[in-house]
Amino acid sequence: MSMAFNEEQEELRKSVRRFLEQKSSSADVRKLMETEEGYDPAVWQQMAEQLGLQGLALPEEHGGSGYGFIEQIVVLEEMGRALLCAPYFSSVVLAGTALVESGDEAAQKDLLPGIADGSTIATLAWIESPSSWGIEGISATAKRAGDGYTIDGTKTLVLDGHTASLILVVANADGGPSLFAVDASADGLTRRKLETLDMTRKAAALEFSGVKARLIGSEGDATGILERTLRIAAVGLAAEQVGAAQKCLEASVDYAKLRVQFGRPIGSFQAIKHKCADMLLEVESAKSAAYYAAWAIADGTDEVPVVTALAKAYCSDAFASAATETIQIHGGIGFTWEHDAHLYYRRAKSTEQFLGSPAEHRDVLAGLLLAGQGS
Repeated sequence: MSMAFNEEQEELRKSVRRFLEQKSSSADVRKLMETEEGYDPAVWQQMAEQLGLQGLALPEEHGGSGYGFIEQIVVLEEMGRALLCAPYFSSVVLAGTALVESGDEAAQKDLLPGIADGSTIATLAWIESPSSWGIEGISATAKRAGDGYTIDGTKTLVLDGHTASLILVVANADGGPSLFAVDASADGLTRRKLETLDMTRKAAALEFSGVKARLIGSEGDATGILERTLRIAAVGLAAEQVGAAQKCLEASVDYAKLRVQFGRPIGSFQAIKHKCADMLLEVESAKSAAYYAAWAIADGTDEVPVVTALAKAYCSDAFASAATETIQIHGGIGFTWEHDAHLYYRRAKSTEQFLGSPAEHRDVLAGLLLAGQGS
């Protein structure tokens, strides 16, 4: 297993960083997080047309570029660093991955090209309670209706659910938990934007009342599809956390060099040195965890369940710690609305819980290790 980014991947990183420095500045983030949509459609199209980011890791036969998960991780790390306000995680990482993992060629042919070229904003709706992230907490139902199905039930914390045009829904059919595609304009669907801690990433609550739906794959397939999708998404989220934590570290070090107190830079004080050193150690360790998990997924190793849980738990803790220390190092200015430190803190606390808390993933990890997996 190679653990080094090649030259092409590093060039991809540079290109994405340059683009985001121009299109996702602090001013841009603050402007977009106050809007109802939460993203800039023009920038979204530029991402698709100029950089091909939406289709980067999607199959070539369905409009994508056919790159792998490592390239996806590079992009997500840079997006996390910039706190990009865009439906990329929901559309590409969640919905796109679910379609690929479904193995439904007809659905992929119909739905993936729109995701790849940015014309379709998609999302995955499976959460019904913030305390349950798995398939076991799903009570929404799907019933046969003619050639298709109708769905009844509710979903919450649906990323970009209020703006998505395509919604992939997990619901219980006669054959078990199944995945369905729903047109966001369908009758019986009610969408409500939620007020959340992280204003840079929008979420919605959805209510389905006899909403027409298309089965993806076969009845009962959603258990496996969702499990594989959420593992990939957890590592993708860990990469975002790594990028954001790295940005916190850089901001803290830069400020410690410039802020003068008692006649000298605060970076010369031992307490600040220790904070920055501890932050560096945690960020570099988080990188190792996220990168190793990404390569395990890319290579399809048996370690995937173990390293996914490890990466999500450690990167969540590392980002939360880095965001907290950034505020502390910046002192009074770090607590103000005008400073970006609180934006990273909000993202840290929201991603810490999304897709399962560190404690939940450590429980999963412990169970896997006791069962002999990953040994």
